[in-house]
Amino acid sequence: MSERKYRQHGYQDDDRDRSRQPDRDRRPPPEPGAPAATRRLSSEGARNPNLMGSHEVVKCARCGAPVDPGILLLSTCARCSQALHSCVQCANFDTSATFECTQRIPARISPKDAANDCTLFAVRASWERETSSKVAPSGVSSAQKAFDDLFK
Repeated sequence: MSERKYRQHGYQDDDRDRSRQPDRDRRPPPEPGAPAATRRLSSEGARNPNLMGSHEVVKCARCGAPVDPGILLLSTCARCSQALHSCVQCANFDTSATFECTQRIPARISPKDAANDCTLFAVRASWERETSSKVAPSGVSSAQKAFDDLFK
C-alpha cells in the first residue's frame, strides 16, 4: 500500500520527486536577435504609449503642499511652516513599529512632527499620475467647433 493518502500529483511531493522527472516546460532562453514574441517582458511589464505618465512627488505631511525633494535639516514647508526633516515626513515612519520607526533606533524620538537630526531619515515620496492635459490652442476648441458645425 502506498504511503500517500491521495493520488493527485503535487500532494506531499517534495523536490526529490520533481528532480527525477525531466523538465518539459523549460525552454532555452531566446537569442538576443530573436523576435519580440519569443522574448520575455521586462520587469516593468508591457508598455502602452497611451498610458498616463507618472512622476514622484514629495508632499508636506500636514498640509499636503508639494515640497522640494531635497529636504535639508532645517527645511520647513512654505505653506504651513511645518518642519520637513521630521519623523512624520520620513519613509521609515510607521505607527505600528517599535518606537514608530521601521529602522532600529536606540530610543523613541518625540515629538514626531518636530525637526530632528536622525541619520536614517529618508524623505517620504509618492507617485502621482500626470493628469494635466496639454494646453489648448488659443482659438475655438474642437468640441465647441464640432457643436457649432451641427447647426450650420
